[in-house]
Amino acid sequence: MTSRTDDIRLGADIGGTFTDIALDVRGTMFSTKVLTNYSAPEQAILDGIAIVIRDAGISPAEIGIIIHGTTLATNALIERRGAKTALVTTEGFRDVIEMRTENRFEQYDLNLQLPTPLIPREDRFTVKGRIGAEGQELQPLDEAALEEIAERIAAGGFGSVAIGFIHAYANLDHERRARRILARKLSIPISISAEVSPQMREFERFNTVCANAYVRPQMADYLARLQTRLKDMGADCPVFMIHSGGGLISVETASEFPVRLVESGPAGGAIFAADIARRFGLEKVVSYDMGGTTAKICLIEDYAPRTARTFEVARTYRFSKGSGMPISIPVIEMIEIGAGGGSIAWVDAMGRIQTGPESAGSEPGPACYGRGGRRPAITDADLVLGKLDPDNFAGGAIRLDTSASEQAILLDVGERLSLNAMSTAFGICEVVDENMANAARVHAVENGKNISDNLMIAFGGAAPLHAARLCEKLGIDQCIVPRGAGVGSAIGFLKAPFGYEALASKLTRLSRFKPGEVNTLLAELKNSAEGFVRTGASGKIVCEITAFMRYAGQGWEIPVPLADEPFGDDAVAKLKELFEENYQRFFGRAIEGLDGLEIEIVTWSVKATDVRPAVTRHELTTGKKTSEPTTTREVFDPVSGAPRSYGIVERDTLCTGDRVAGPAVIVERETSTVVTTSFDAVVQSDGAILLIRKGSQA
Repeated sequence: MTSRTDDIRLGADIGGTFTDIALDVRGTMFSTKVLTNYSAPEQAILDGIAIVIRDAGISPAEIGIIIHGTTLATNALIERRGAKTALVTTEGFRDVIEMRTENRFEQYDLNLQLPTPLIPREDRFTVKGRIGAEGQELQPLDEAALEEIAERIAAGGFGSVAIGFIHAYANLDHERRARRILARKLSIPISISAEVSPQMREFERFNTVCANAYVRPQMADYLARLQTRLKDMGADCPVFMIHSGGGLISVETASEFPVRLVESGPAGGAIFAADIARRFGLEKVVSYDMGGTTAKICLIEDYAPRTARTFEVARTYRFSKGSGMPISIPVIEMIEIGAGGGSIAWVDAMGRIQTGPESAGSEPGPACYGRGGRRPAITDADLVLGKLDPDNFAGGAIRLDTSASEQAILLDVGERLSLNAMSTAFGICEVVDENMANAARVHAVENGKNISDNLMIAFGGAAPLHAARLCEKLGIDQCIVPRGAGVGSAIGFLKAPFGYEALASKLTRLSRFKPGEVNTLLAELKNSAEGFVRTGASGKIVCEITAFMRYAGQGWEIPVPLADEPFGDDAVAKLKELFEENYQRFFGRAIEGLDGLEIEIVTWSVKATDVRPAVTRHELTTGKKTSEPTTTREVFDPVSGAPRSYGIVERDTLCTGDRVAGPAVIVERETSTVVTTSFDAVVQSDGAILLIRKGSQA
């Protein structure tokens, strides 16, 4: 019997339309895309594994490790398909998740629409008992009332329970006791906020524990089913999950804290882009990940994606912070919009073309898939414009129907605007590209950056089709389309470190800073974070310490990186100096001249990761040898506004240094790269394609 080896690794990414599989066999990559199976998501993984192990000539038993990311938790939150969940909270705070905060993202909109709370009011239960902001018990927990609540939950047909008490981040004793009391009468999962998100600000913390409880039964059932079916097919190897912060955790941890998986797929894409940036020594990069359902933009500086402690899902207003459901967990920071290949095109009441956020997904899919879809998607527009080969989509696994795309585009959009199919398809793609350009500009401005200063890295099945046009709109002169771009997130999973970030909120002013207490707290956080990492890593672990600090009275904090060493007697002076340096970097200058203005620490973070091997460095080449296409295809050209003959080049026929002059389309199994008239394409030493704007100084 063949035994598994650790140098054979498999990444599996379940997206809204496609499930991507990447298999690394001792440095050789095999990959495939299969349509996502909504009723049994694990089936698509099994189908994909069967394809890549056949191509690689290995058995399932030889796979050493499987790393998995999924949008299932995200979709369950957005589509409200989670378990019936009860919230047990402190008396007087029943409506926190509905009242939200005082922030209004649209100041003058009298018809403001906010996401409906995950848990309706009748399913929220309150109990007496109070912990103070310093962690002291102000009022004993009413255990008799909890016994009665347990009986009501047991009789109510609930599938999960969330417990969120005021100031539980400072002292979790009441939440733990409440869980023990409820568990004596309930056989359903119980999540407590002090373990899911031990951070201050009750709205975000309560909402996060509610989200965790809401998706926990579904995710636990799915992960258990996946492990069983993998073993049945002979893949009896460890399975790890990639979490929203970009590290790997065990399946057991993921089953208990599934809210950490909400942005797992996009996190893999950001790691993939960061690895490319490190390979070429690129310090300023914007990653552009466009799949079948969404498009994601992420800034990467010094070879690392930007991170945050909170993010939002299900925004009711596309680019407006505050209009979504806040999730308070460590996450790779990016902006995400409903603009994927399956996003539906439509006409609004003012006669404007719009796209998304609704997606055709894999069932029924765009009209061209021939699976029952009747509404036009972005993939239909790309097909009509000639960007896609109907006979060679997804390696020929899916035959595309051009006439079905034309009919859908005309029926839903073109006839309403008195446009022919080609003009309508161009309008749809222009709207999509402009929406993504706006999203990229907003994301850069929010982070104090100029988007045009970055090199773009484009991946995902649809991104290479749109990347050159997006660069034209953003003023970006260079774009890399890596090898394996179509399954970039799945490859990113294989690059991810075993990592976990432990957080604790403890409001401390520097005037009251006690080094001994803080050293004890950080030691506990390090033990917790390293414990999660040790479940999958046996080598060296490094820790990154961050203090989130602010001037007293401010509403939000800035991250201040610290050395991984105990605090001594000079801690206050060092912390003050580091805070002012970082404050000046964020806002231009520190606040001076106000007597008595205190500095305070709100939250501590310890991020533990295992040390990854160094990557092989490559130099970007602009190429000398021009490769002449042997075939051509009519593709709509946005510059001339009419179809034009584009050269068609198979990516596998190109060698390092080969230069393809635009306009052209470079085709491969999982995607196609459109080289517009403004760009040329050069093959790099690692197989990546570098798009270079003609006439630039690249």
